[in-house]
Amino acid sequence: MVRNREKEESESRLIPPVSISVADSTSISLIKVISTLIIFVLGIVIGLVSSFHLRKYFTFEGDQFSFKSIYFETEQFSSHDNEMMLVNGERDDCLSMDRFLRQGNLIHQMTDKELFWRASLVPQKEEFPFRRVPKVAFMFLTRGPLPMLPLWERFFSGQDVEKYSIYVHALPGFELQVSNSSVFYRRQIPSQHVQWGSVSLVDAEKRLLANALLDFSNERFVLISESCIPIYNFSTIYSYLMGSEHSFVESYDDPSRYGRGRYSRWMKPDIRLAEWRKGSQWFEIRRNLAVRVVADSKYYLLFKKYCKPSCYPDEHYIPTYLRKFYGALNANRTITYVDWSQMGPHPATFVAANITVGFIHSLRNNVTQCSYNSRNTSLCHLFARKFDPSSLEPLLNLTSQVLGF
Repeated sequence: MVRNREKEESESRLIPPVSISVADSTSISLIKVISTLIIFVLGIVIGLVSSFHLRKYFTFEGDQFSFKSIYFETEQFSSHDNEMMLVNGERDDCLSMDRFLRQGNLIHQMTDKELFWRASLVPQKEEFPFRRVPKVAFMFLTRGPLPMLPLWERFFSGQDVEKYSIYVHALPGFELQVSNSSVFYRRQIPSQHVQWGSVSLVDAEKRLLANALLDFSNERFVLISESCIPIYNFSTIYSYLMGSEHSFVESYDDPSRYGRGRYSRWMKPDIRLAEWRKGSQWFEIRRNLAVRVVADSKYYLLFKKYCKPSCYPDEHYIPTYLRKFYGALNANRTITYVDWSQMGPHPATFVAANITVGFIHSLRNNVTQCSYNSRNTSLCHLFARKFDPSSLEPLLNLTSQVLGF
């Protein structure tokens, strides 16, 4: 009896621990199930949120925040044959070396700030990865039509197109009407309003230079007005410019009120009176100096702020800037003849009655001699202005006889 009682007491002491162990096991299993469900639900929520944001920022539906529209051109997601863009209805390979080196289409959406920055980029590698034929960039600054256009078309006719390029800056809204066979076809650049006697003329000059600099083959840059004509044929002008060691920018010290009288003392100390220069607006410069002019902001802003209309920035900015920093690279004369004998605010204008064989010879020989590569020469002017539209027909009659084209 005693032994049975001890056995029952022993069994009774063992029963509770077994009961507690089963309860704990059940609780732990329940916690695992609940934890798994919570993690599963959180995973679904995170997945849904992530999916929403991915659709918002990386959608391929072409909306404002399209991954393709932010990082790539749409066509780049297709085959190589489609890595093109349409320019004036024509397929244009935007990744080709040719497009980088030469701006086939002059229309773009760049601001002046963006344009000047891009144009001032200079390759550090001396050799070219292409056959570079140096070109003359003929930059026409005009208010509207080019009255001498037929003469210029005859001047360029039959010439090697790899030796020249043409750029036209006209007033906004004006469109040069020429046939698609003309060398002037699609040669207008994006322009802005220009006011005579203001810094906007300098802006237009820099805009022409910058657009021309986008073509890495352009080596010489000549500024031309709508009333300007060539007085020699293309081969003579091309050889003269390419053979020159200097640029042709007129820059001289004029002590009168039309020179030093336009200087503002507020330009000191960056520009001093002794550095102030004047010269013809119609310049010709080499590529290295064209880059410097386009890249300059410091001295341009001084002229914009202190050289007001009565100062005529277009007659002082480039002559002063080049004299201050690059005088040794400049021939310090112009190659465009202008008749100032009337002593007025504007030069003489040549009309039909003036145009004779003798007159053309007088334009060529109006200067006895000048300096060319540090030597004297009688060939000093390559262009002349100002020509009235009435002079076009008699000039065309003399091109083969006198002008040589």
